[in-house]
Amino acid sequence: MTAAAATPIASRSARTAAARITGLSKRFGERTVLDGIDLEIGAGEIVALVGRSGSGKSTLLRILGGLDSASRGEVSVDGRPTIVFQEPRLIPWQPVVRNVALGRPKPRNRRADERAARDLLAEVGLAGRADAWPLTLSGGEAQRAALARALVAEPTLLLLDEPFGALDALTRLTMHELLLGLHAQRAFGVLLVTHDVLEAITLADRVLVLDEGRIAADVPIDLPRPRTAGSPEIADYATQLLTLLGVH
Repeated sequence: MTAAAATPIASRSARTAAARITGLSKRFGERTVLDGIDLEIGAGEIVALVGRSGSGKSTLLRILGGLDSASRGEVSVDGRPTIVFQEPRLIPWQPVVRNVALGRPKPRNRRADERAARDLLAEVGLAGRADAWPLTLSGGEAQRAALARALVAEPTLLLLDEPFGALDALTRLTMHELLLGLHAQRAFGVLLVTHDVLEAITLADRVLVLDEGRIAADVPIDLPRPRTAGSPEIADYATQLLTLLGVH
């Protein structure tokens, strides 16, 4: 796949990588948003992407998810990527279980889809809310439902576009624990777009800094989990990343 045709394709030969990007560029008119990106996300690896607003983080995620096309370069994704956005994007006139079942790949069998959806809702702690209407959910519950909808497809790559940014601090920590628990069980690859440096360090195996359309730094986080946000080691990584982002 080359030039303007760059979109995600299945690559079963790349068993050790959830996704590979080579020479990826994206232009909007005269503006270059992404400029020659090379990136590999290992199977089961959590990669966080940080950068200033407008640096192209969400654009890169959307291209990996097949929601946008590249201007140039090659993209391969092993299996099916799924996306969780900052807004849960639940359909208000469908109960939660049906919203989650919509994430199942086609062809669909309604009974099997709902059974899989209920199983996922139980995993994310929403077994008792399966038949509730989306507008009755709290923010954290709605985001759990959105996560369940993404995982019911059994993806090899989970794309997270600031999914915890609108949550209060306590709910965000709970969602972090939930994500890590599900990841430990299922071992999908993750690309997390976030503005929160501490969130990136807490969750990721490595953190990428995107600057002016290029990956300016690739910082491995060599810390065991669980990670404590107030630890000196976390503070050191935070200082390093904030310096790379031009904040310090």
